[in-house]
Amino acid sequence: MRFSAFSSVLRSVGPVVIGISLGFTLSLLSVNWTDEACHLDGGEREDVTLGHDGQLRGARKPNSISTANDAESEEDFEPRIVPYKQVQQGPPKKVFRAKYISTELGMRERLFVGILTSKNTINTLGVAVNRTISHHLDTVIFFSGTRNRKVPHGMFVVSHGDERLIWNMFQNIKYVLDRHIHEYDWFYFVQDDAYTEADRIKALVDHLSMDREIYMGRPQEFIGGGKQGKYCYGGFGYVLSRTLLLRLQPFLENCRNDILSARPDEWLGRCIIDYTGANCVSEYQGLQYHHYELGKNSDLEKEQSEPFKKALTVHPVSDPEQMYRLHRYFTEIELQKTYDEIAKLQAEIKNVSAVAFEGNRSAQWPVGINPPFEPKSRFEVLKWEYFTEEEIYSCVDGSPRCELRGVDRVDVADVIEVAVVELNKKYEPVLHLKKQQLINGYRRFDPVRGMEYTLDLQLEVVNQNGHSRSVAKRVHLLRPLSRIEIIPMPYVTEATRIHVIIPLALQHRSYVDHFLEVFASSAFETGENAILTFLFIYDPVEAQQVNKNDIFAGVKAQISAYERKYPTVKVPWISVKTETPSQIKFMDVISKKHPVDSLFFLASVNTNVNSEFLNRCRMNSINNWQVFFPVHFQDFNPDVAYRNQQRPAAADLVKDAGRFDRGSFEEACFYNTDYMAARSRMAADAQENEDLLETLDIFDVFLRYSGLHVFRAVEPALHQQYSYRACNPRLSEDLYHRCIQSNTEGLGSRSQLAMLLFEQEQGNST
Repeated sequence: MRFSAFSSVLRSVGPVVIGISLGFTLSLLSVNWTDEACHLDGGEREDVTLGHDGQLRGARKPNSISTANDAESEEDFEPRIVPYKQVQQGPPKKVFRAKYISTELGMRERLFVGILTSKNTINTLGVAVNRTISHHLDTVIFFSGTRNRKVPHGMFVVSHGDERLIWNMFQNIKYVLDRHIHEYDWFYFVQDDAYTEADRIKALVDHLSMDREIYMGRPQEFIGGGKQGKYCYGGFGYVLSRTLLLRLQPFLENCRNDILSARPDEWLGRCIIDYTGANCVSEYQGLQYHHYELGKNSDLEKEQSEPFKKALTVHPVSDPEQMYRLHRYFTEIELQKTYDEIAKLQAEIKNVSAVAFEGNRSAQWPVGINPPFEPKSRFEVLKWEYFTEEEIYSCVDGSPRCELRGVDRVDVADVIEVAVVELNKKYEPVLHLKKQQLINGYRRFDPVRGMEYTLDLQLEVVNQNGHSRSVAKRVHLLRPLSRIEIIPMPYVTEATRIHVIIPLALQHRSYVDHFLEVFASSAFETGENAILTFLFIYDPVEAQQVNKNDIFAGVKAQISAYERKYPTVKVPWISVKTETPSQIKFMDVISKKHPVDSLFFLASVNTNVNSEFLNRCRMNSINNWQVFFPVHFQDFNPDVAYRNQQRPAAADLVKDAGRFDRGSFEEACFYNTDYMAARSRMAADAQENEDLLETLDIFDVFLRYSGLHVFRAVEPALHQQYSYRACNPRLSEDLYHRCIQSNTEGLGSRSQLAMLLFEQEQGNST
């Protein structure tokens, strides 16, 4: 009993005793038992400090124990204040940041393409090369000895001012080394009499190691055969790596002075072999530089050999027509490869979907296209349009039925033709189908897929024995949306000066005061880069009385007052006399009085113009590319919109205040050069029909005769007060109807007009 009681007590107290003993032991081991004395000349000089009384004292180490004497001596210690000295900083260093992040990270483009052309071929073969490869490659530069004064549009040409071939080749390599050697990994040079399959040359360099010294092309023996090695024949082009050119750079001058050759490609080959030891190769790392040599009278339709189909370059090309035919041939080959890859992927998707959780339902039809839009409410359900081969039952003007014409007619005919072709692919050679008629047609636009069609076709089915039968077949088709791409656009800037042109007739003089007030606050006071020009329109009677009774004398006085208020501002004005005013006649006068590169904004006097819109006018008007016709927001008739209500100080963009007037084409932004070009194309038609100048407006001129992009969009920053437009009956029927419709729709909203009619009927009944 006693032993068990003792063991239980020991079991509970034992860990405490062991812990205390271990703690004492460790603390004793940490104490430094050596007596550390201070030595004046020993090796512990770093532990000696000078006290306040001038005596030397031993500095205690961190793990030493302080004694009583040390404590007493430390009572005499006084802290010493070290004065703060401000560090004088020099001027801050300017941190250099690259313009592009790719430059800062050392990222380079893959391929630089240099086309060797001449003064005699740049406008023929050079243009053909540019049209066939420039939209496939990032950088294409044409090198020439001398060039014509006028460079073909869309081509970047570097001329060296000399026709010596060896000199030009030296300058080409030097140009690349000086300007582009740090921007690209590969450099491809080819003559303009060779066709290059751009996608294949890109694929080649994408699979080559960029850090190797590679000189790749069609190997050729040197003339005479005495020189060891081979050079790349220039007719089929050659690829140079950046690493090779960097190694060649210090010796380029030596090559120019020491190497003599009659051919530029042979001269370059000698230079590369002599100073880098790299020979021309047609194969590297399993990749082949395929080429094909055309005969003098070769027929492209009969060229079906494998070397021809695999070629990266084809040489020689005799004329631009042959270049375009080659481009079409190789484009069709690549397109067929793409179709084959798509069919292969679709088959793989079908095979995989068969073992998926939802079975074949997991693969949406058609394979590879986004699934249909799923509505969340009844208001999101996409409607189907019904059509036949002659009519459609969903019209733009709200009519229940209208004739199928224009692009809609072409669309329906194309869909029916495709449906019959696809059905024949499915059933031939057992059956052959011919279309008899379209029974029913439905279509709808799905924003995530494209245009969907459902067709009920009456078909004549003919079997192999010649027996025929009429059957009805329902087919479903989809015209899918293409993938989103970035379209290259010409560069524009917000610094371009705008010439604001305001035609002013007698009946519009009352709007001038408000217009000048708004324009002065948004342009004159802010220093906007815009010039305001008034065009005063007189009829013959008013023009005869201009010296005695000028109908625009008050307006001219207002203009003079603003010019005195803003000394840096000049507001020019032009007077014209005409019996039948028209936009084209006005612009003919304005165009002749301004430089050809002027940017015009044609507007009406009751339009409020601000700097926000002027910037958009600059950005949306692109010389030789695009014209801009904004859709202004017009206030409703205040007598209708604010009947028995207080009118607001400024109208807001709400449905009861106004609307975007899509029937008005008065405002336009365009360059003078574009107008002059369209007007010159219109001259022949105007001579045959003199009324054309009065029946058309500026919008129709650009739409019919310019070939430019017509950019038509609503413009919230362009606000116009309500005004009744005087519709000219001499305009074309379409323009006159559009003017009348704009006036009627601009009175008020439907609810406001309905309330006005209701109040009038109530008043008449009482």
